[in-house]
Amino acid sequence: MILSPARKNALALFAVCLGALMFGLEITSVPVILPSLEAVLHGDFQELQWVMNAYTLACTTVLMATGTLADRFGRKRIFMISVAAFGVTSALCGLADNMALLIAGRLLQGLAGGAMLICSIALLSHQFQDARERGRAFAIWGVVSGIGLGFGPLVGSATIALAGWQWIFLVHLPLALLTLAIAAGTIVESRDPDASHLDLAGILTLSLAVFGLVYLITQGATLGLSASIAIAAPTAICFAAFLFVERRQAHPMFDFSVFRNLSFSGAILGCIAMNVSYWPFMIYLPIYLQTGLGYDTLATGLCLLAYTLPALVFPPLGERLSLRYGAGVVIPSGLATIGLGFVAMKLGSVAAEPGWQTMLPGLLLAGIGIGITNTPVTNTTTASVPPSRAGMASGIDMSARLITLAVNIALMGIILVEGIAAALQRAAPNGVEIAGLRTAAEAVAAGQAIGNLPEAAVQHGLTAGFGLVMIYGGAGALLLAILSFALFRREAPRLCPDDGTGNGYAL
Repeated sequence: MILSPARKNALALFAVCLGALMFGLEITSVPVILPSLEAVLHGDFQELQWVMNAYTLACTTVLMATGTLADRFGRKRIFMISVAAFGVTSALCGLADNMALLIAGRLLQGLAGGAMLICSIALLSHQFQDARERGRAFAIWGVVSGIGLGFGPLVGSATIALAGWQWIFLVHLPLALLTLAIAAGTIVESRDPDASHLDLAGILTLSLAVFGLVYLITQGATLGLSASIAIAAPTAICFAAFLFVERRQAHPMFDFSVFRNLSFSGAILGCIAMNVSYWPFMIYLPIYLQTGLGYDTLATGLCLLAYTLPALVFPPLGERLSLRYGAGVVIPSGLATIGLGFVAMKLGSVAAEPGWQTMLPGLLLAGIGIGITNTPVTNTTTASVPPSRAGMASGIDMSARLITLAVNIALMGIILVEGIAAALQRAAPNGVEIAGLRTAAEAVAAGQAIGNLPEAAVQHGLTAGFGLVMIYGGAGALLLAILSFALFRREAPRLCPDDGTGNGYAL
C-alpha cells in the first residue's frame, strides 16, 4: 500500500514516539521498584543508586557517538538498530536474578536507550522540514514522552502488584518489535554529507571524565583521601584532554562554536536545570513517600502522578507559549516554576502532619514547570543549527541532560545521607550507639529498618535529609532560571523573530 506523505509522516512520528514512550517509562517506573529490589535482590543504597546511574551514564557515553554515527551512516539505520538493542537489553534486565546482573543489564539498556533517544530528536528535525510542523511534531513527541513519564510510577506500581518487578523491563520487548515494524516503511533516511569519521578520542575522554566524576561523588566517602585523589586527578586530566581534542577536530562531535548562539546556550542551561532538580529527585521521591510518609507501593504511584502527569498535559501549552512569547521567556519561567515547586515541597514536608495533601502543591508546581519547559528547550537546541548538524546538536542537548542527571543523582544521594546522618546524631537518645553512622543513614535512606533507633528518630532523619535535597533542587532551578533568562535577553536584539518557531536565528 502506497502511503500519502502526510500519512507516512504521521506513522513515522508514531514510531519515534513509541521510542520516547519506552525511554520515559524506564526513567519513572524504575524508581518505584527500588524498595522492592532492596527486599527481593538485597540491594544496598549504593547499588540502588547504580541501578539508575548505570542507565544514565551509559546513555551519556553513547550519545555523542550516536549523533556522529547517525549523521554519517543514517539516522534511520541507527534508530532501528538501537530500538532492537533496547528490546533485547530490557529483556536481559527482566531476567536478572541479582543486583550485579541487573546493574550490568541497565548499563547495556542505557547504551541502547541513549542511541534510540538521540536518533529520535534528529529524525523529527529532518522528517518535518516546515518550522510549524516541526513544532507540532515536537509537541506531540513531548506529550507521548509525558505519557511515559507521567504514568511510569503507576505502571511500575501496578506491574509489581500484578506481575512482579521483572515485567517493568520485559514489556519493552514487544513494544520494540512494534516500533521496528512501523518505522521500517515510514521514516525517511537522512545523514550529514560532511560527516567523516567517528571521534573516538572525544568519546573516550568524555566518558572516562563523567564516569570518574560520578564514581567519585558516589563512593568518595568510603574511599579515603588518597584513593579519592587517585581518581580525581585522572578524571580532571580526561576532561582537559576532551576539551583539547574537540577544539582541534575538523568535525567535532561536540562543536563548542554553537554556544556562541546565546539562545542555544540559554536552552542548554534549561537542560541542566531540569536535571539539577526535577529528574534526579524522581529517583528519591518514592523512597520519601514510602519510608517517610508510610505509603504502600500503589499509593506511592498515585502520589507520583501529581509530580509526573503535568509532563503529559503541559507540553502543548509550553509550545504555544513559546510561539507567542519566545523561548527566552518560556524556558526561564518554566525553570522558576520548578524551583518554586521544590520550595513548596520543602514547606509541605515540615508541616505539622505531612502527607500527600501538604506535598501536593509543590508536586504539581514542579510537574507544571517541567511540562512547560521541556519541549521549548528541545526545539530551541535543534532549531539553532542547520538540519545537517541536527545529530550533533541533539547530542549536546541530551549529553547536557544526562551528564547532569548522573552527577545529581549522586549529589542528591550524598546530601540525603549526610542530612539523615546529622539528624540521627542529634535526635538519637543518650546511650544509643550507632556503629558506622553513615552506614546507618544509608540504610535509612534505602528504606531499611534500624533496630536500635527509635522510629521518631528515623522519621526526623528522613525529614531533615529530604528537606536538604528539596532546598538543593529548588535553589539550583531558580539560579539557572536567572542565568538562562540573562543569556536569552543578551541574544534577543540579534534574532530574526519570524522563523515560525518562536526561537529565532542569530544574524
